[in-house]
Amino acid sequence: MNNQKNKEPNILVINTGSTSTKIAGYAGSKMFFDEKISHTTVELKKLTNFEAQVNYRLNLIKSLIEKNNFSISRFDLIMARGGLIKPVKSGVYKVNNQMLRDLQYAGKQHASNLAAIIGYHLAKAEIPVYIADPVVVDEMQDIARYSGHKLFERKSIFHALNHKAVGRKFAADNKQKYENLNLIIAHLGGGISIGAHRKGQVIDVNQALDGEGPFSPERSGTLPAGDLVKMAFSGQYSMEEMLKMITGNGGLVSYLKTNNLKAVEKTADKDSLVILKALAYQVAKSIGEMATVLKGEVDAVILTGGIAYSTFITDFITKYVQFIAPVYIYAGEDEMQALAQNGLLLYKNEIIAQNYK
Repeated sequence: MNNQKNKEPNILVINTGSTSTKIAGYAGSKMFFDEKISHTTVELKKLTNFEAQVNYRLNLIKSLIEKNNFSISRFDLIMARGGLIKPVKSGVYKVNNQMLRDLQYAGKQHASNLAAIIGYHLAKAEIPVYIADPVVVDEMQDIARYSGHKLFERKSIFHALNHKAVGRKFAADNKQKYENLNLIIAHLGGGISIGAHRKGQVIDVNQALDGEGPFSPERSGTLPAGDLVKMAFSGQYSMEEMLKMITGNGGLVSYLKTNNLKAVEKTADKDSLVILKALAYQVAKSIGEMATVLKGEVDAVILTGGIAYSTFITDFITKYVQFIAPVYIYAGEDEMQALAQNGLLLYKNEIIAQNYK
């Protein structure tokens, strides 16, 4: 990128989630404004198609920028959350027409698909727009792709942005290079993804979006396949209801009618706490699985994401997996900071933007 020597770039970060829209401004690595809008189910139901979602959130973001007395021309680049595009290697990608088409007509629609399109409309070709480490980062080794039936292939869809950011942060904290380490990183949030990071590449990971791995606050994770098929053909549920059962109404929502893990933990109810233990137990089992992928050569196990703030959960997991490698807690997920950091490295020419095809 063209830049002025020693100039700290102004970076606008856009992150669209299923129930929120977040924007932030950074001068280099320092945030100078931060705004979040929460969306109710009632509001979102009025938006009947993808274009309506884009326009609704685009206008909200424009209002927030005006409220802070900024103009787009103030920013040197925009970093947007990446969505469900084609599988890509880890890195930063410039938003182009092919990406815009793939986001709009993706086989599965998700709120993350909106951010790059909104950024593109905001920029109006005046400044560049990029994404970094979208959820479809795919570095899986070939042997990991086999499911057990030729009609089904395991896919890499996970919390790549946070996985990569935490892996690099852990390496920096320990004065090492991420590319020299073997790590097992468990992102514990609304969805749960557990990846085997071998020398800078995630060679195996559960498909966290809709049906693999541990259950989470609102996802069912891996279910008994035979029982699932029988239920699907029972006539009691539509395809939409079945999909919602897996993502949205699964996990804690199914067992306890809430996705609020903190609230469940506070009740200290015996029957509820055993569900939390089961969640942690499944996470620990998956960490063990990834240890075999790395042939036991593991430098660290890292627990991250919002659930990692719960010592009840992290202590339970640690007791099961600490024999594998030292366990480290990097609670939370600062996607905004991770996107801004990628933008800063790009601006300083420390990384190079890749071309999306």
